[in-house]
Amino acid sequence: MQNEPGIRDVSRLLDQLSIPESSAGLASRYRNSLPFPHLTIDDLFKSEQLTALVQEMSQARSSDWVHHNSKNLEKLGQKSAAGLGPAGFQLVALLHSAPFLYLLSEITGIWNLLPDPYMHGAGYSIIPPKGKFDVHIDSNADITSGLIRRLALIIYLNRDWSPEYGGQLELWNKDATHKEAEIEPIFNRTLLMEISETTYHGINPVVEPNGRSRYSFMIYYNTAGSILGKELGVHSSIYAPACYQPKPTVRSVVRKWTPPVFYDFVRQRMR
Repeated sequence: MQNEPGIRDVSRLLDQLSIPESSAGLASRYRNSLPFPHLTIDDLFKSEQLTALVQEMSQARSSDWVHHNSKNLEKLGQKSAAGLGPAGFQLVALLHSAPFLYLLSEITGIWNLLPDPYMHGAGYSIIPPKGKFDVHIDSNADITSGLIRRLALIIYLNRDWSPEYGGQLELWNKDATHKEAEIEPIFNRTLLMEISETTYHGINPVVEPNGRSRYSFMIYYNTAGSILGKELGVHSSIYAPACYQPKPTVRSVVRKWTPPVFYDFVRQRMR
């Protein structure tokens, strides 16, 4: 983990989240999970907050959604972050906040995380009946901003969801030859997972017998690339050339070359 000054205080999150263990414990679980770093936390958010989010998603207009439909994928995604309702807006404010970013950094060891306020490819997400997402790796960059995608956070929103209803997130090995883990998309389960060139995953077809869809809410976290050093042009303050600086006065010259104690004594006598 990068050496950051001091231990980050996440106490401000405690009235909004139910964090089950220390960030060190969460970090250990994240690092040691197979087939790649990931972490699930149940009941992290307030139930009433997520209930309001589900209602908001259910009442969204068809024009607020983008329907992705191909042989490998069928899902409904949020068209624009500007379409968030009050519950979504409140949740995103928390997930994009500095205390939450520090918590994610402590868990993952990835510092200087940047959220995406435009939420490209994120936000509300619905997998309809028979919808799926074949095994894949996520896009490694946000092509609109140039930022590098590092983490995905998914909050599942499905009450009374049984394994036979499908919709599980499958985690596959680094060459996508076999499944190694499976995440059930139950209500108030949060998944944090690494994004890389080998983090293969997919979503099983949704087969809920009453025709229900699978609901979730997603956030991506990014970095801006390697931290630059002085050799690449990074610098602290650069002052204006001498020709733009104020011309010296007699008083300023005297002050510069006179010992401070004597200068103060003379100035007091001259008042």
